[in-house]
Amino acid sequence: MTNHQTLAPHESMELHEALNFKTLCLAKSKLMQGLVFDQDLKALMQKDVEQSIQAIIELQAVYARAPFQVPVPQSRPTPILN
Repeated sequence: MTNHQTLAPHESMELHEALNFKTLCLAKSKLMQGLVFDQDLKALMQKDVEQSIQAIIELQAVYARAPFQVPVPQSRPTPILN
């Protein structure tokens, strides 16, 4: 007996949307860090980046159970401004 359940199509689509959303949030936080001068805000944004990366890793693990898949790039967004 296997414990590998697949997601329903609508669950897969919702998961795909969540993964896209978290990826966009990560990219925005990384980009905005270069524009922020307040160190407390910058530290908060860095924490958001770290939590977003962890959420993406967890979502990718669940995404493996989708009945249809597209490759998930392993690259991470990098800030445009340092």
